[in-house]
Amino acid sequence: MNILVTGAGGYVGSNLIPELVKDGHFVKCLDRFFFGKDFLLSFQDTNQIELIQDDIRWFDPKILDDVDIVFDLAALSNDPVGELNPEKTFEINHLGRVRVATESKKHGVPRYILASSASVYGQQDNLANEDVEVFPITAYSKANHKAEIDVLKLSDEKFCVSVMRFASLYGFSPRMRFDISVNSMVLDLFKTGKIVVRGKNNKRPFLHVQDAVNAYKLILKADTASINGEIFNVGNEEQNYSIGQLAELIAQSVGIKYELELGDNNDHRSYAASFDKIRNTLGFKPEKNISFGANEIYEKLKAGQITDSTKTITLKWYQHIESDPELSKILKINGKLL
Repeated sequence: MNILVTGAGGYVGSNLIPELVKDGHFVKCLDRFFFGKDFLLSFQDTNQIELIQDDIRWFDPKILDDVDIVFDLAALSNDPVGELNPEKTFEINHLGRVRVATESKKHGVPRYILASSASVYGQQDNLANEDVEVFPITAYSKANHKAEIDVLKLSDEKFCVSVMRFASLYGFSPRMRFDISVNSMVLDLFKTGKIVVRGKNNKRPFLHVQDAVNAYKLILKADTASINGEIFNVGNEEQNYSIGQLAELIAQSVGIKYELELGDNNDHRSYAASFDKIRNTLGFKPEKNISFGANEIYEKLKAGQITDSTKTITLKWYQHIESDPELSKILKINGKLL
């Protein structure tokens, strides 16, 4: 298949692209590449990827002419970045992705998959399935929900649209991140012997990034009749944890005594999710768990294979780019960073 992946240089994309290439697909990789693209350069010798440094808001839609499926991962990727500039968050995460879907349909692409987030649930007292009312709280989650609504309107017999609401991700990636819960806690433990917990009783579902990749591979093979116009929570119930439980599990997993430090809690999101639908429809079952992910990251930190450079904190890296005239000049497209 010919596949377009937007956000190809991101946390998930940098794990997904190698898997798609290994499976024999040709992949067009669209990204601003703020965090680099070195990890992709080695795949150019395979003649199975094309790197397109552009923006979902204004890329030339002709690149869609021979595409069989779009995985739309491009977005400002978390709440702190979203709150930095809510207007840009809606422009990119909502309108930008609706543009990708709309142009895909115009250019005859048969299938489009939107990467969304379970954060749209906001606050839930019970296990949230795909049919419950959502309560998005932040600019990031509100933009995701608006994108969901508008891309699903485009689905018809000739244009299959699906939405994947991912649990909070963790685990190693070539585009490493330490601004997501599990990875951040492991880093705290490694550096200080403490784990900073904000919102001890707040609940979240979690999923290893490689299992997120496996979910994409499953939906790629799925019969369109079973996924068209559908939303899927992506994760499993066994990884619904409170933040306090998560900290304890991480410390137990790496076998280190730790000190719990309670931080300020401005995060009012608390939800656990049901994953019956993706399990029953696609047969999705995650292979990895928190213990695996915590040890994976801890061992790589210990071996010096990964570090907490500025690039691993999305908000800090964007701020660094903006403050560095030379870097900013290199990364601007159409005179814009964001």
